[in-house]
Amino acid sequence: MAFEMDSRKGTSTNVPERPTTSSTTNEITTISSDSTEGAGEVSILPAEDKPSYACIKPATNAPSIARSRSNISTRSASRVRSHNGYGIDDLDVEDEDDNDSTPSGSDDPEAQRRKQGSDPFEVGFDGGDADPWCPRSMPTPRKWLIVTLASAGSFCVTCASSIYTSTYTQMDAEFECSRIVATLGLSMFVLGIALGPVWSPLSEFYGRRPIYLAAFAAFTIFIVPCAVAKNIETIIITRFFQGLSGSAFLSVSGGTVSDLFAPEKMHHPMTLFTAAPFLAPSLGPLIGGFINSNVDWRWTHYVMIIWAFCQFLAICFFVPETYHPVILRKKAQKKRKDTGDERWKAPIEKSNKSMARTVGYSLMRPFQILAYEPMALILNLYSAILLGILYLFFGAFPFVFEGVFGFNLWQTGLTFLGMLLGMFFAAMSSGFWVKVRARLVDKNGGKIEPEFRLPAVIAGSIFVTVGLFWFAWTTFSWVHWILPIIGSGIFGLGVETYPLYAASALAANAFVRCAFAAAFPLFGTQMYEKLGDQWATSLLAFLTAAMLPFPYIFFKFGKRIRAHSRMATAD
Repeated sequence: MAFEMDSRKGTSTNVPERPTTSSTTNEITTISSDSTEGAGEVSILPAEDKPSYACIKPATNAPSIARSRSNISTRSASRVRSHNGYGIDDLDVEDEDDNDSTPSGSDDPEAQRRKQGSDPFEVGFDGGDADPWCPRSMPTPRKWLIVTLASAGSFCVTCASSIYTSTYTQMDAEFECSRIVATLGLSMFVLGIALGPVWSPLSEFYGRRPIYLAAFAAFTIFIVPCAVAKNIETIIITRFFQGLSGSAFLSVSGGTVSDLFAPEKMHHPMTLFTAAPFLAPSLGPLIGGFINSNVDWRWTHYVMIIWAFCQFLAICFFVPETYHPVILRKKAQKKRKDTGDERWKAPIEKSNKSMARTVGYSLMRPFQILAYEPMALILNLYSAILLGILYLFFGAFPFVFEGVFGFNLWQTGLTFLGMLLGMFFAAMSSGFWVKVRARLVDKNGGKIEPEFRLPAVIAGSIFVTVGLFWFAWTTFSWVHWILPIIGSGIFGLGVETYPLYAASALAANAFVRCAFAAAFPLFGTQMYEKLGDQWATSLLAFLTAAMLPFPYIFFKFGKRIRAHSRMATAD
């Protein structure tokens, strides 16, 4: 959804900013004109978390979010951002020569006409964030409650993907199917999640709350057939629809954080929201291990039904609509009702955007970026490999710890605590990397470069490779079992650090990551059987080692590479 703006630097106008589309955590291609962080930064790497919609009619004289004059030539750029790859914000920007040719304070009649040409009947947030209609004016405890429930919803969906792996043994016996057929239930769920970008643009038209409710209702309903299934085919098919409905929630929930918190206050709530879906898959086998060690495998799904239904009720009662354009539409409706004047309109009501075209664009644009941007392609490929290895471990851990160390099902589930703790410590380290980035900005004269986020990625990449080699060569029966768990913790530390700062920001990345996560478990068990515990894991370690140089190369030479970008260029 395009913005209206006064393109002259330093000129404050009453032209309200238009709502952007739904967005979430990070950015691959960004346009930023924050005067405190380097005006006009254009990048193909993740940028700072920005709100998906700036409160209309701000009280400050800050330059337009869409463009400030900053010696940047932009041919065409689109904002694409997402948590775990979901969501897309498009921002059409004309050539600078078209909009920025008039200096601030000019007496040019056309410039004065543009300055005074705002619609007096366009509804906005009066007083910016202080407007009672603006979600950012909510009490802080209520905002944290909403973010916590959104994070819990993401946690529930992603935990459901892996808790299923603890049912393999009992299902194999009851349905007389092979392990690889049972594993298809995991792969189909993840493929369903891969389609999350399809749902992302729907919030532009309906808001976030209807998507939340419809998604979690469908997610809960599709768990029921798994609990009462009479054959493995029923489970495989309904697992796909579980993932598909769950992806609808994941695709829009990340924008809730930026709806509620101003950019300078988003760090802590965004850390919580970002960590939840990465921690959950490691917790799934732990929960499932205890369930399946004591009761029938169907209770795994019964527990998920209860959990998902409680989550649905919590969202229903405690999570209001937070998407700014939709709230402004409600405000405009009330204003028309109170005044009887039909001229009052919200920006979203004046848009003639087509839903089909918006969905098509949201699916096409990210793949264009992958096709034209080698940095985005490589970082996303690496991120996909890491998620693929994580899901492969859901089958490899039982093979190693039950076969080598003689663990039972619930003990094997506990072995995932190492990876879980590693991911937790990585999430808690985000403040440290923010300080590292701030020091790099200071050394660069206060100008932000997207490569300044890559030190965390470089460290995470090293941890991943070291952790995999550690795990590989400590899986001997004469070695204490705690050592491979420590190795998995080091791997988890790197896995969590990498996507938090690098490659979870593109809608196409969601598909690539989920495609790898769906495929890796299908050959994981066979690979461990043929190569053995040590060399199978070493093969994965060598794969990550081959990718090690790229984050460092992009850190050193990323600016030169971006200078030749077809999507965005910066001086």
